[in-house]
Amino acid sequence: MEETAAAVAAEPAAEKATSYRYWVRESTGDAAPVPAPRKLDAADIAANPAPATLGSAWNKAGTWEEKNLNSWANSRIKDLLGSLGPLEFSTGKASVYEVSKCSGDAFLVIVRNKKRVGYTYELSLKFKGEWLIKEENKKIKGHLEIPEFSFGELEDLEVSVRLSDDKDLSSDEKSQICKDMKTFLSPIQKKLREFEEELKGR
Repeated sequence: MEETAAAVAAEPAAEKATSYRYWVRESTGDAAPVPAPRKLDAADIAANPAPATLGSAWNKAGTWEEKNLNSWANSRIKDLLGSLGPLEFSTGKASVYEVSKCSGDAFLVIVRNKKRVGYTYELSLKFKGEWLIKEENKKIKGHLEIPEFSFGELEDLEVSVRLSDDKDLSSDEKSQICKDMKTFLSPIQKKLREFEEELKGR
């Protein structure tokens, strides 16, 4: 009976000795001291700057934020296309002298601290030129119409030609002038690619 009682009494002691609380309490004597809290100074903050976030000051988490870039985009498109140089053709020459229509939207969106840009525009450019028609230099004006296009669609850009006064022209003459003016498509695409690159850098 005495042996049984002694064994029963020893069980809690053994369990106590192997428990997590017992081990932590007994090992704290040899453990490293607990670090004392210390207030960060300016040097500490400068050495460990917060990760950069995109967007406005209020949007520290970099969650959804959209910025309207219409004012900048409209002005930039007009500047770029207004600087198109003149082109010469086999029987004439022409130049774009005004962006008469620049309708659309441009925007910057920040989602999860990632930046995305986009736009949708529709354009009309005024041109003037001079062609040799029936041994006479004839001055002609018109519009280059560019239907709605969006970011990343410049390879599929289309341009149509509308002549302001073509009553004295034959169908063949009008076709030739329209064919000549459509060669402005490539330099227009080049200018709009510049616009896209600048937009991505905003």
